[in-house]
Amino acid sequence: MPTSDDASEFTEPHDPAERAFGPRERLAIWLLLGSAFVVILNETIMGVALPELMHTLGISASEGQWLTTAFLLTMSVVIPITGMLIQRVPTRALFIAAMSLFSVGTLVAALAPGLSMLLVGRVVQACGTAIMMPLLMTTVVTLVPAGQRGRIMGRISIVMSVAPALGPTVSGMILEVLSWRWLFLIVLPIAVVALVLGGARMPNVGVRKRTTIDVLSVALSVLGFGGLVFGLSEIGSAANGNALVPPAIPAGVGAVALALFIWRQLALQRADRALLDLRTFKSRPYALSVILIACAAMALFGSLILVPIYAQNVLGLTPLQTGLLLLPGGLLMGLLGPVVGRIIDAKGIRPMLIPGTIITALALLSMGLFTETTTVWQVLATHLVLSVGLAGVFTPLFSVSLGSLPVELASHGSAMLSTVQQVAGAAGTALFVTVMTLISVSWAGGDPAAVDAEALAHGTRVAFIIGGVIASLGAIVALFVREAEAEQRSVA
Repeated sequence: MPTSDDASEFTEPHDPAERAFGPRERLAIWLLLGSAFVVILNETIMGVALPELMHTLGISASEGQWLTTAFLLTMSVVIPITGMLIQRVPTRALFIAAMSLFSVGTLVAALAPGLSMLLVGRVVQACGTAIMMPLLMTTVVTLVPAGQRGRIMGRISIVMSVAPALGPTVSGMILEVLSWRWLFLIVLPIAVVALVLGGARMPNVGVRKRTTIDVLSVALSVLGFGGLVFGLSEIGSAANGNALVPPAIPAGVGAVALALFIWRQLALQRADRALLDLRTFKSRPYALSVILIACAAMALFGSLILVPIYAQNVLGLTPLQTGLLLLPGGLLMGLLGPVVGRIIDAKGIRPMLIPGTIITALALLSMGLFTETTTVWQVLATHLVLSVGLAGVFTPLFSVSLGSLPVELASHGSAMLSTVQQVAGAAGTALFVTVMTLISVSWAGGDPAAVDAEALAHGTRVAFIIGGVIASLGAIVALFVREAEAEQRSVA
């Protein structure tokens, strides 16, 4: 707890409904939203740049893919630790650390002479990115009154869903006229400005807990979440014959380590020392929301990887044209986020969540109709429908999940949500790519070299249909998600 000398450094954790939400708090939320958008955008910005990097740096596709894999691995390792960091470290200091890491990583990547240093820059970037999203969501739950939370969660959904969708578009537009280094040089001054403003204006929220760090929990989280993400990413590589190790090995190690991690947290939370407090799952709305976040993340990231592959390798579009194809959907999600948030504040989550999950499932199933003769306009229209569905899913889930937790568990809840989204996104990417590859090769008579546009189109159809089935299961789960005010203070 802060002493009387430094009490002004912290915002006491009163009930959010009773707390003033003034200009200083609004500025903090906007700083966090803007910073999070910039850092999350970098998750998907490298995919379109891979061909140029292969040519410029003289690397193979499997080596270049590590620029994304290493980013995802680092995110999955760091995010579980952020729940503890948010409770131990003042908000302003943690924001400065996150944006400093991201800025340094961006600078290193921009000046990298080769792949090794570029990988280092991406890993440092990911460390800052991993801290930012849980910090944003925890700050929102702590500062924003319940009656205004839907609108703010709508803006968070822009960050979580639109930023990754815009990554390929931004990348394609930059690479059309500039070298790959400008992917980082353009972002760097924006990150530095956010760092300076946040260092000067970011308030500290909540109270600090002077708890010790359980080293075993950290090690198990690294092996558990890192092993699962690495194993899932290697499934896609194995389908193309480029896996470094059999995917079952890291996935198996990750599953065992994750089981041990859960056992360890259940023991530590009795003394309030857990790295990730699993008492968050005692809230039924939160537990169901985590399942739905996983389904939505698989749909979002799976489509983000598969639609560009289909557009370029089946329809013959350029990287820039592919980025522009995805742009309207990303912008639509951004426009709908605040609208959905206002509806949630007025009428609750169900009028948006249930239709959103159904629309998402129908859009993915409709993508299962794509062929080598499908028009670009049909792809665009279907992607827009998918974007509408996802906009109706993410905002309600962020609102009901964290809103159902007591303030003292908000940091753990937001860290868990971010972790699940990251792992599910990796799983969706691996699943979609693996199914597409296996079906395409089989359609081509078992010869990878014989895969043509027709075979690849068949593979993408099957992958999208499987994604639609997963989203349909999510729609069934959505029927049971309800806001329960009584649960909001009874989890602990």
